[in-house]
Amino acid sequence: MSLIELRGVTKTFLSGAEAVTPVQDLDFDVQQGEFVCLMGPSGSGKTTLLHLLAGIDQPSEGRVVIAGEEVSAMSANALARWRTRAVGYVFQQYNLIPVLTAAENVEVPLLLLRMSRADRARRVAVALAAVGLTDRAHHLPRQMSGGQQQRVAIARALVADPVALLADEPTGNLDRSSATATMQLLRRLVDEFGKTLVMVTHDPQAAKSADRVVHLDKGRIVDRVDAEAAEHDHA
Repeated sequence: MSLIELRGVTKTFLSGAEAVTPVQDLDFDVQQGEFVCLMGPSGSGKTTLLHLLAGIDQPSEGRVVIAGEEVSAMSANALARWRTRAVGYVFQQYNLIPVLTAAENVEVPLLLLRMSRADRARRVAVALAAVGLTDRAHHLPRQMSGGQQQRVAIARALVADPVALLADEPTGNLDRSSATATMQLLRRLVDEFGKTLVMVTHDPQAAKSADRVVHLDKGRIVDRVDAEAAEHDHA
């Protein structure tokens, strides 16, 4: 059974007076411990799909099931609790809190869980060690490079031991060296920690780290040839 299973998922929203459908009648599966990369032209539905997996958006039609839980049927309160424990999200812009240290930023998701201070400290230490930043625990974001800030963001996504990791253009703001190091880290989280990872990227080099690349165009999964033609048409 798939860890992530989408069946007949459509997402429609209003943009002014116009209805926009970034995801249409989509079936999509991800296996436990798999690293899947989503690629496609701008507007193809990649980020919308990631938001549906994270419970940030709910589908207009269809079912989203993650680790046996039907996310698409949850109430707003149940969804907020589920997101806290089940999904780790890595943003392109890092989204670190400037006045908090690396350790304090990583700790933020744990503040929403019932957990002692000692347990939070232990989990933060493990997460920072996993991304190789134990020595930066007490540094503020401005005292770290872009690559180090992204590793803090990955540690924050990891700290609650989520069912799945979701990454939206995690190398988009990094130079090539930092991007390569970030992709090596994400690959290690899958290989050594057994994490399940779904990543959106426009970077073909980053996509090479994935087990499988899924190409989207106009809210549907297309084969590689069709996807490359679509990207050329949108260029």
